[in-house]
Amino acid sequence: MAEITAALVKQLRERTGAGMMDCKKALQEAGGNLEEAEVVLRKKGIAAAAKKASRATRQGIIGTYVHAGSQLGVMIEVNCETDFVARTQDFQELVHDLAMQVAAADPKWVRPEDVPAEVIEKEREIARERALSEGKPEKVIDRIVEGRLGKFYEEACLYKQPFIKDNNATVEDLIKQKIAKLGENITVSRFVRFKVGETAADGGEQPSCQ
Repeated sequence: MAEITAALVKQLRERTGAGMMDCKKALQEAGGNLEEAEVVLRKKGIAAAAKKASRATRQGIIGTYVHAGSQLGVMIEVNCETDFVARTQDFQELVHDLAMQVAAADPKWVRPEDVPAEVIEKEREIARERALSEGKPEKVIDRIVEGRLGKFYEEACLYKQPFIKDNNATVEDLIKQKIAKLGENITVSRFVRFKVGETAADGGEQPSCQ
């Protein structure tokens, strides 16, 4: 087992933003392995976030991001429990990262449960017909359909997308880590994405992403 040095603890803290004692405990649990300790912290953060998920989020900020050249812009509303947290650098950095995510990955909805039922049904039908046309056995069709529906959510729903700065984590993972660090529930309420020359019908402005 590697020695848990102050430098190692500091390195983990810089990578995750977790507290010094939490970093030390995670490193001890991971036998001094930095990558495994990061996984330990991520799992603990997700567990802590789940306990706060039912709390009301009535504060927050509206963040903006305009891409270089001013041809693409995003507005996003991210909520938390108190105006104190809303003013913190950590929260504001999260909002900026989420706005950049929307600009880069072009999600259509915030969460899978926000996708209209008729859209889900159409995606199921497409996935089923595709699987049948590929000659897949009937007994595995349902599993294939669910798998492809999961891929659809990864592309279309903000929370399920791989985070643009760390493809090993989803946007939902990122939010849960911030919940664990800041001690408050955090939610994305809505966003709108504008691209010069696009209309809502083209996939540009998304006024109902909430």
